[in-house]
Amino acid sequence: MARVFIKIVDCARMAFSSVRNRRSARTASRPRNSALPEQRVPLLSHQWLKFDRHGVHGYSLLALATSASSGKHFHLSISSRPFPGIGNRIRQALLAQDCILCQSACGDRLLCEACERELPASACACPRCAAAVLGDTECGACLANPPHYDASRAAFVYTYPVDALVQALKYGGQLALAGFFAHRLQQRIGPAAGIDLIVPLPLHPLRLAERGFNQAAEIARALSRASGIRMDARVGRRVRNTAPQTGLPWRERAANMRQAFSCERDLAGLNVAVVDDVMTTGATLNEFARTLKQSGAARVQNWVVARTPPGV
Repeated sequence: MARVFIKIVDCARMAFSSVRNRRSARTASRPRNSALPEQRVPLLSHQWLKFDRHGVHGYSLLALATSASSGKHFHLSISSRPFPGIGNRIRQALLAQDCILCQSACGDRLLCEACERELPASACACPRCAAAVLGDTECGACLANPPHYDASRAAFVYTYPVDALVQALKYGGQLALAGFFAHRLQQRIGPAAGIDLIVPLPLHPLRLAERGFNQAAEIARALSRASGIRMDARVGRRVRNTAPQTGLPWRERAANMRQAFSCERDLAGLNVAVVDDVMTTGATLNEFARTLKQSGAARVQNWVVARTPPGV
């Protein structure tokens, strides 16, 4: 933190020096008989640094700096209106960071371009469950036993390094990854025509209190901002604190999730997109889709960050 503060002070000192030199040059070039009075504006105001959780006001240079993902990954909001050029210099000094996978320099990005290009994704997937298939037709499992949800889209395949990134968000609290996942998921989905509502898969209150946040809600919130589609995290509730799905055999996962959700909202005729981080067997999302359709949803589709490959 001391090094960051030193960088801020150094950048501000250089910027203020530049502003002072420009003001001195304008004063020197002004005619002596000019009718314009000289205005003395204090460079250092008591409002020079004012921290604000929601916006930038007055002479604020630094409004929001949070280490949501790690000590070096900052979300910075800077006002450069009072002093043009200061915002760019501070942003360049503070947002320079390393790729969270390979540690190479990547500017203000979370991942360098090389690592981002190598993230695994399926070229062809079942349009209903997002499982990797040879063509773009529904897989045999969906044809034999159609799930309650109508479609699924996944940004990535749940293998390394995507699994490490998802776990860093879910268990490591690196919330900056939620925005990255939302951006890549929106690229995968394309124009979300016909979607009326985005709903994150709910966590049980005990699990939410233990973790401190719902990773699905963080991703859904970023997707809502990017797409302009309304998001409501209170549509569904998780009423049973079920055992973790990762520790159960595939055949037991559907039974584990039975009657795990409730929905007291009227969703009559709505086209709902459910957001989650990982889709494995689809048992959890299938039970939630069943609950939403019991409340009147006309169509339910899943938007997930990653889909596990077959046999995992």
